[in-house]
Amino acid sequence: MNIAIVGNGPLELIPDLISFERDVDVWIGADRGALTLIKHHIMPDYAVGDFDSINPEEKAYIKRKAKWYKEYPIEKDQTDLEIAISKAYDLKPAKLFLFGVTGGRLDHELINIQTLFRISQNDSQGIIVDKNNQVEMMKPGTHTVTMDEKYPAISFIPFTKRVKGLTLEGFYYPLVNQTITWGSTLCISNKLLLKNGTFSFNEGILLLIKSRDAMNKTIPK
Repeated sequence: MNIAIVGNGPLELIPDLISFERDVDVWIGADRGALTLIKHHIMPDYAVGDFDSINPEEKAYIKRKAKWYKEYPIEKDQTDLEIAISKAYDLKPAKLFLFGVTGGRLDHELINIQTLFRISQNDSQGIIVDKNNQVEMMKPGTHTVTMDEKYPAISFIPFTKRVKGLTLEGFYYPLVNQTITWGSTLCISNKLLLKNGTFSFNEGILLLIKSRDAMNKTIPK
């Protein structure tokens, strides 16, 4: 099962959610994210959060449209996104797409990227998606990456202090058995030569980031 959560991030950074419908089995709206789903003509399967970012009329509208609704106190230990992720865990997702979790407050954006690690510890694959970026957290092994014209630039950023044995095949800038560390720019803004390429590494945790700039041009290295 694949689940998508829509958070409270800026509307201008949320991609066309309808284009993800064939890949998503369950939609969860976190706080105002539930309203965002409805505006994209997708009825939330679950709507959760404290709903402090919407007015009473909008809240009533969400209650009518959502298949399942639960409101939480404003003063709580979990963020609305964490509550939505906990609900997703109950459904045991293979993939968990996160929309509306970038572009707002920097502290929220950074912790949301770190949340990908917690999702991976729960035996799910977390993917953050906005109009300009797609972010995944990868564990050691050999992985295939496919060309996506919406996100042509591909970067590899170490999440752990170092990533060892990184090899890139089928990329414009290939790599063989390299170690990259925090602050390294060696693997920023690469691109695929053909439809598919592979990357592998044997130690550490890696962020795979597919991106485009604001003008939808591949960012030069």
